[in-house]
Amino acid sequence: MSAFVIAALVVLTASSGAVFKPGPWYEELQRPNWTPPNWAFPVVWSILYILIGVSGWIVWQAQGVGLAMGLWLLQLILNAAWSWLFFGMKRMDLAFVDVCALFLSILAYIAAASVISPLAALLFAPYAVWVATAATLNRAVWRLNPSAASS
Repeated sequence: MSAFVIAALVVLTASSGAVFKPGPWYEELQRPNWTPPNWAFPVVWSILYILIGVSGWIVWQAQGVGLAMGLWLLQLILNAAWSWLFFGMKRMDLAFVDVCALFLSILAYIAAASVISPLAALLFAPYAVWVATAATLNRAVWRLNPSAASS
């Protein structure tokens, strides 16, 4: 897998957030007072996607196909699914399940990657923190707006 393929996979994942945007439905929802400002999301995600790509490239270069790369691909899929579930389908419940699975896949990747490259694992640490925050926010918004979730 080339750096181009890794970059393309990361861009494809990121595009889910561009396709399924918050929009008026989200703007009308009650959110906790600790919700990050809207401008923070694209800034943070841009940085995280760079770290995700670099980490995947390091692991790919060091090991190629293996458990760590499988987990790297899994977290991309779960990452892309979240925007579709939360903003596209307006299923805060399914999005919460997805973001929890995403968090677990990130932790599993960190564990698998740490044996291959401590740097690759370390590059995922900010991602884990942000996704834990996102999961907490997802749950809080769902709790504050039980009737706004499609089911």
